[in-house]
Amino acid sequence: MYPQSFTIMYMDNSRSSFRQLQVIDSHTEGEPTRVVIAGGPDLGSGDLEGRLERLREQDDSLRKRVIFEPRGSEVIVGALLCEPVDPAHAAGVIFFNDVGYLGMCGHGTIGLVTTLAYLGRISPGKHAIETPVGIVQTELHADGSVSVQNIPSYRYRDAVAVDVPGYGNFVGDIAWSGNWFFLIGEHSYDLHVEDRAELVRVTTAIRSALTECGITGADGALIDHVELFSKPVDPSNSSRNFVLCPGASFDRSPCGTGTSAKMACMYAGGILEPGVTWRQEGILGTVFVGSIEVEAKSANAMSTQSQAVIPTIAGRAWITAESTLLFDPSDPFQEGIAI
Repeated sequence: MYPQSFTIMYMDNSRSSFRQLQVIDSHTEGEPTRVVIAGGPDLGSGDLEGRLERLREQDDSLRKRVIFEPRGSEVIVGALLCEPVDPAHAAGVIFFNDVGYLGMCGHGTIGLVTTLAYLGRISPGKHAIETPVGIVQTELHADGSVSVQNIPSYRYRDAVAVDVPGYGNFVGDIAWSGNWFFLIGEHSYDLHVEDRAELVRVTTAIRSALTECGITGADGALIDHVELFSKPVDPSNSSRNFVLCPGASFDRSPCGTGTSAKMACMYAGGILEPGVTWRQEGILGTVFVGSIEVEAKSANAMSTQSQAVIPTIAGRAWITAESTLLFDPSDPFQEGIAI
């Protein structure tokens, strides 16, 4: 049911040494996810955080094979399907992209749940998913949409100023939602897909400036996501965003962890109340519907005086392909092309 070691294909003498990975592709509100359902490495047992470290240290080639060209692209987020620690849970998952690993991925979790349903492994209802940063609760609805209750999220620092060479000064909030975000509401940029090249340039410059200035998340954690906000194009939505992901790609969806981070910041600022619907519009005009619950002050938030919230986001994924990736030992790019 879950990925084990690489398997060998015996089709004929010319192909006997090929290796294979079986994958299911989907997109969640425009953002692609590639779930590895068979052919992955044996990472042993234990929690997902430990298995992620073993994957990173012992077999990072899996990430490269799945994501890098010529079989993938920098836009794809990979998801290695894993046996859960708790057999009552639906699955475990390790998320990754072209530059490394993600603690949590909202759109990827929606894609994973949709993939499990496509494979006939789950039915509509509630399903717990184990991730390296904790257990997330999901619900597959009868109409095919998926709700994801994220891990506790909080605003770490507010109104942080950073000077960005060539672009000027930006002020934003730092928040944790399974990934570290720098969220900027005041800026002069139009958030339209045709402006994506300029948006990638400025958000990449902001991220670099944060690193150079020593502005981090808790315990010196790297801030690898930058999020810009503006008024929505559709007035029925709450806001529009553009999210730079780790590396040089941007989120085509409204970004699940980014929406979680935004709602945590709004709650900390007294703007969003528990149970109130927040409709986050992404760069393509697709929407995640979100809301928050409040939990008791967590250990993570104690030093920041910010109360953690439990965000829920809902959206829809669509299956786009079921395929087998092939790796010929003589192929100079069997482990991908890092561009």
